[in-house]
Amino acid sequence: MIVEIVGGIMSGSLAIVTDAAHMMSDLAAYVISLCSMWLSGRQPTKKLSFGFHRAEIVGAVISVQIIWILSGVLIYEAVKRVIHRDYHIDADMMLIIAGIGVAVNIIVGIALRPPHGHGHSHGSSSQGHGHMHGGHQHKPENLNVRAAFIHVLGDLFFSVGVLIAAYIIKYKPDWSLADPICTFVFSVLVLITTITVMRDALHVLMEGTPRQLSFDAVKIDLLGLYGVKAVHNMHIWSLTTDKAALDVHLAIDPEIHSQDVLDAAVKLLVTKYRIYKTTVQVECYRNSMETCQRCQDPRV
Repeated sequence: MIVEIVGGIMSGSLAIVTDAAHMMSDLAAYVISLCSMWLSGRQPTKKLSFGFHRAEIVGAVISVQIIWILSGVLIYEAVKRVIHRDYHIDADMMLIIAGIGVAVNIIVGIALRPPHGHGHSHGSSSQGHGHMHGGHQHKPENLNVRAAFIHVLGDLFFSVGVLIAAYIIKYKPDWSLADPICTFVFSVLVLITTITVMRDALHVLMEGTPRQLSFDAVKIDLLGLYGVKAVHNMHIWSLTTDKAALDVHLAIDPEIHSQDVLDAAVKLLVTKYRIYKTTVQVECYRNSMETCQRCQDPRV
């Protein structure tokens, strides 16, 4: 990063300085990721009864904001250089620094590549609510690692682009416009690649239904349990991108044993939908539930 900053200034290449700035933001994003991952592993407290899982999401939002602000500044500088035709570039120095940048980004990208895992947990249920305690499991995804990986991947493409621009400028000096154009194009690409990360983070912060779950499918399966006549007041929300929580009221036939229904519901939610934080309230069915406004499903 320091080599690129010094090399970019010495070569007069805005593209090299841009690559260095993105690497600097990579470092900041990586530190934020480590801190938020450490926080998300802490045990719940009385003030934060769901734990610190959302620290992962907050860290991802901060990381993306750093990228957006930095990219905006660099795009502005690239446009200004194009307008003023300010090109004084040492192509040989640019080639050397760009090559180093490509190598470093490949190494960091391999280190940050999101793992593919699987997991399972063991647990128990109790009257009035269901819950599962994790035995051992691997997170399928961490939004911070994903954000950092996408950031590094964008930097790798940018470093390759800078290397190509350096070759163009070396052999076609009149095409020095390739330097600011490279900065502009790849900064825009980095912005585009982070939109999905920000979208997923905002979805979690808004307590949206996890994208991998269908509200209607969960309700249909609960209605299919023996003795269940109605399902209402169901809420499914995201704690993180890979952890969901659910609460629901099950109205059952008065002749059915409530504990049997509770156990079946918790088992269904855990085994089929991987929802380990559940609150299931079992109650006797009443005809008035059909017209109760509070018992209706949320809008589509």
